[in-house]
Amino acid sequence: MEQLKVLLVVGNLEMRRHLVEILGADRELNMVAEANNAYTARDQIIACNPDVMLLCHDLPRMPGITFLGKLMPQRSIATVVIAQQQFEDEAYRAGAKDFIACGNNYETLGQDNICSRLKKAAGGEWHAAAMKTPVPGRVQIHGAGVVNGTMPVTTSIIAIGASTGGTEAIATVVRGLKKDIPGIVMVQHMPEGYTQMYAHRLDGEGEVSVKEAVSGDVVKPGQILLAPGDKQMRIVRINGRYQVECKHGPRVTGHCPSVDALFESVARIAGKEAIGVLMTGMGSDGAKGLLAMRNAGARTIGQDEKTCIVYGMPKVAYEIGAVKWQVPLDQIAQKIYYLLDKQI
Repeated sequence: MEQLKVLLVVGNLEMRRHLVEILGADRELNMVAEANNAYTARDQIIACNPDVMLLCHDLPRMPGITFLGKLMPQRSIATVVIAQQQFEDEAYRAGAKDFIACGNNYETLGQDNICSRLKKAAGGEWHAAAMKTPVPGRVQIHGAGVVNGTMPVTTSIIAIGASTGGTEAIATVVRGLKKDIPGIVMVQHMPEGYTQMYAHRLDGEGEVSVKEAVSGDVVKPGQILLAPGDKQMRIVRINGRYQVECKHGPRVTGHCPSVDALFESVARIAGKEAIGVLMTGMGSDGAKGLLAMRNAGARTIGQDEKTCIVYGMPKVAYEIGAVKWQVPLDQIAQKIYYLLDKQI
């Protein structure tokens, strides 16, 4: 099996030496380059084409997360960020696949934690390349199904968000879904404990199964994973399959769980393979995330004003250009199936 090519970007010399030792002890990893600032890191990415980057936020001249945010639109690279806990959400918004909280005592960073998370961040792309098989989702020049140099768009995940009025609105949509629906990840603003009861209720509303999500759950057809009421839920791709990570963390757009946190991860990880649906709710949570999804190629739906209990979240999303199709509540399930059928 080929080794995973790692770029190490750390400003602190002693910390960098510590991490070099950790990476060097794992035979599946090959540290192809190291850098102590963003500008050198940029040059090393061009020169070495690493599979994954281990990036410290505390860099001279330009903070690591700032660098990542500038880099990702130009050159997407699986990245694990090391920083103080307060920077976690900022790291994910910039495009990080994973985040490791670390204060001043970098010696607490151990081999298992670092190496396993680098491999996990690289996910299916590294494993596919290592086994000499095509990478899921990548264009092959000589292969069936290629049209004008691009693969046809397929949907493998649907993300739904709602708040005020959402419990009944979501139930309406769920009743219109069949077992063949791609896997769904969902945020409904609710406190801890209530999401489990709500998932149990939804589970009896139609053909799809519904459960309160836990970290490691695989996104699979015919199932809805509902974010727990006290954790942020995001998706990751591991060995070519979508999974969810549910972690305690700061509020995003004023909420935990947050629709923005979920949608932004879907935009980053799934891109054009996703459909996003933003429904009734007060405030703006989900609007920026839905825009990120649309900009990444996802198809996006917003519930219309007439059928919303509170036309807040979908209104903001519509006004900033995040919504491609504005749809009445009783037609959302039908619209999802239309998009799945047409793949537009």
